[in-house]
Amino acid sequence: MADWYRRDGDVVMLTLHVQPGAKHSEIAGLHGEALKIKLAAPPIEGRANEALLKFVAELFGVPVRQVTLKLGAQSRHKVVSISGSRIEPESLLYKR
Repeated sequence: MADWYRRDGDVVMLTLHVQPGAKHSEIAGLHGEALKIKLAAPPIEGRANEALLKFVAELFGVPVRQVTLKLGAQSRHKVVSISGSRIEPESLLYKR
């Protein structure tokens, strides 16, 4: 089992390392014990967090309301939860 996510029933918790201000949003592989995500949004007034939730919702095929930022609102290190997705987190590593 990977260190960067855990599944509890229909809820997936992801540990992320987020790099805002990138040219486009993408998964950049693993960064230590976190999944690295590059975001096109700037880290201004919560825009990067908003973009992150939308990006993760798209990756997992769920509405944005099913993605919650649990930890790290002001940090690059974040924890998000996704409910109701059938997509396995491991498959994200192959979408690069």
